Amino acid sequence: MNTVIAVDGTAASGKGTLAKKLAAHFGFYHLDSGSLYRLAALGVIDAGGDPNNEADAVKAARVIDPSKTDDVRLRSAEIGKAASLVSVFPPVRAALLDYQRAFAGRKPGAVIDGRDIGTVVCPDATAKLFVDATPEVRAHRRWLELKSYGQAPDEAQIFKEICERDERDTNRAISPQKPAADAALLDTSQLGIDAAFAAALALVQPKIEALRARPRG
Repeated sequence: MNTVIAVDGTAASGKGTLAKKLAAHFGFYHLDSGSLYRLAALGVIDAGGDPNNEADAVKAARVIDPSKTDDVRLRSAEIGKAASLVSVFPPVRAALLDYQRAFAGRKPGAVIDGRDIGTVVCPDATAKLFVDATPEVRAHRRWLELKSYGQAPDEAQIFKEICERDERDTNRAISPQKPAADAALLDTSQLGIDAAFAAALALVQPKIEALRARPRG
């Protein structure tokens, strides 16, 4: 069994940053599964399609180019909202599922962050985290992030969109956003990145060490 760390959580909770730091710490590969949905959303928009249209979303999801994950447009509020819209379609999720599971098999290990990694993509992950923070804290973090990309967003609007996204992601019929039954919960509302990473590592490390201690063969 390959070593896999599943890091799920709400938008702007810090799960992506924590996943990257965990991957660097253990020497594992990292995948931001949300970037796959953002790539699909970007493909829809670049093609002049509608993120609310299932056919447009599926067509884009089947031809995503993971090498484009550094495109700065992926971090825009527009693409973030569109990604949430395309992700509700079961054929879109199915199109991206095989890619995520194949990534989970990369040696010596993989850290994947998203919203259904521990529940659907990798239910047998070695360690599972579910990262959350209050909507107010998450909206401020996203506002700071967008400002760093040279955008000038309205924080009140970001708060509204985050609440709407929580509602949409939590209540969708397919792969709703929820903690896996065996996931460790981590609230980062009052934690800086160093403290959040220390907390995440303390939750994950014992699981990794337990797997490594198992007899082989």
